[in-house]
Amino acid sequence: MKRGQHHGALRQLLIDTALGLLDRDGVEAVTIRAVARASGVSHAAPANHFADRRALLTALAVQCFIDLRTGASAARAAASPSPRARIIAFADAYVAYALAHPNRYRMMWRMDMLDPGDRALADLVDGLYAGVEEDVRALRGKDAHNAGDATTLLIALSSVVHGYVAMRIDGNFVAAIDETSGKPRHEAIIEQMIGQ
Repeated sequence: MKRGQHHGALRQLLIDTALGLLDRDGVEAVTIRAVARASGVSHAAPANHFADRRALLTALAVQCFIDLRTGASAARAAASPSPRARIIAFADAYVAYALAHPNRYRMMWRMDMLDPGDRALADLVDGLYAGVEEDVRALRGKDAHNAGDATTLLIALSSVVHGYVAMRIDGNFVAAIDETSGKPRHEAIIEQMIGQ
């Protein structure tokens, strides 16, 4: 540990350093040794905070999901009060985060590299669309017989947004405007799914 480095501050330093490596070089570059070296601490220092690489990557994913949820929830809250507008605002912020941080976004969904049993991570993944689920239910109505439809629509929306983002990150799609509506492509896709 660096001289004067508080024990709790070291954990955050390691996470911040690991995020920098992730952003620059991708998830393959994020190892305990590389993070320790880049943080200026001994290779044994991270063991006090992360049992192994999976634990480190899980902590990074938790931080990334917090950042994504915070930004997307704020965009949803700032949108006009209509459920439709809130869904689109959430999707806009989600897409913007993913495109701004492609290596983080890819890593966040690599459950083969993360600890899916981590309670904080599981709660964040499960709660990511909580507000959007309310909006989808409001669009579909509150009748019990429509609950399945709302759940199916929410899964379809999240799948489409995730797939669109993955295709953009991988260079299969480029930023484009829908010719009919004049809106960004991802927004036009969502509007077609949820109705005008």
